[in-house]
Amino acid sequence: MHEFEWSCDEVQRRLAADNPPRLVDCREPFEFETVRLDGAELIPMNDTPAHVGDYREAAKTTVVYCHHGVRSLNVVAWLRSQGVEDVWSMAGGIDHWSLAVDPSKPRY
Repeated sequence: MHEFEWSCDEVQRRLAADNPPRLVDCREPFEFETVRLDGAELIPMNDTPAHVGDYREAAKTTVVYCHHGVRSLNVVAWLRSQGVEDVWSMAGGIDHWSLAVDPSKPRY
């Protein structure tokens, strides 16, 4: 696992705790409509530069996820290079989430 990643189990634990993290889905709108984590907001990967200020101004930890964890890790690495520090990628993405945490979430 990369230093900027949290496992699905870690994300689940943090979501259940006080002051849960902000969830950002960096997939495309059609993927978001297929399956998403409850409470997630959609900011597609290609739109990230236009929203860097939103990430900077977020008053809480942010977890970014995608389908398998590749796009989200790229988004997080780029955001960190822009000075956004409390942002993490969910390893394995929503596909792994549906296998390890919540099998009611459809896989595609």
